[in-house]
Amino acid sequence: MSGYDADFLGVPAPMPAAPGVATVRLDYTHFSTLHRPDRRLAAATAVAIDGASLRDLERSDDWRLDDRLPAEQQAGPEIYSGNDLDRGHLVRRADPVWGDPAEAERANSDTFHYTNAAPQASSFNQDRELWLGLEDYLLDNAGDHDRRLAVFTGPVLAADDPEYRGLRVPRAFWKIGGFRTGGALGTTGYLLDQTPQLGDLQADPEPPPLGPFRTFQVPVARIAELTGLDLGPLLAADRMAVPEPVPAATAGRAVRLRSYADITGLKSARLRSGE
Repeated sequence: MSGYDADFLGVPAPMPAAPGVATVRLDYTHFSTLHRPDRRLAAATAVAIDGASLRDLERSDDWRLDDRLPAEQQAGPEIYSGNDLDRGHLVRRADPVWGDPAEAERANSDTFHYTNAAPQASSFNQDRELWLGLEDYLLDNAGDHDRRLAVFTGPVLAADDPEYRGLRVPRAFWKIGGFRTGGALGTTGYLLDQTPQLGDLQADPEPPPLGPFRTFQVPVARIAELTGLDLGPLLAADRMAVPEPVPAATAGRAVRLRSYADITGLKSARLRSGE
């Protein structure tokens, strides 16, 4: 398992770090997770996507614990049984599935470790479809233009997340797309928020009543602020239009996405083959 390669794009795009927090990096085929044993979930994931050698494979759905960690440090099957919570892939199943047939099969299977999952509400509204559409948009651009992409994803692990079966369930998720444009790194950041209408926790076995999903494009700086992660060069490479110098209030600016036309930065740095 070679894991995520920070030089995959030809410009440095390292995996996020979590300073001051105990983490374990777990390498899989073409991707890595930065696991937080105290939260039993990944703080961040990073996947390399090679659009020139993507393969279309069937799902395995063979969810399993990672034997490199104690079971009690992972959010395993007990979190998802007898309720409507989804095992939400952090690294999307199709993203690392490239290379020779055996390599692609390993990557496909590796995405079904519980260390690559986080509980998400099973009912998704229109905006949840947009979040999935963003994943398709990134992957399709890689495949259509034989491009290389790096995608970073994780939950926002807040101190006041609601507890369910001993696990604090994240209410928000973030994603950063990384690409090479003009010989330099470019990034765009997104936030999936389900905090509205969260309400009080219900008694077990009911999961937290997670609210409707809303998708935003946000400055990468906002993701750093919410998560406490060190995003390194991903921060300065943000292609979202932000005035310079950046006022303090601008760091929290967010654009509600209702269609792809609302996205800034990514389309202006359209993923062109050969760049």
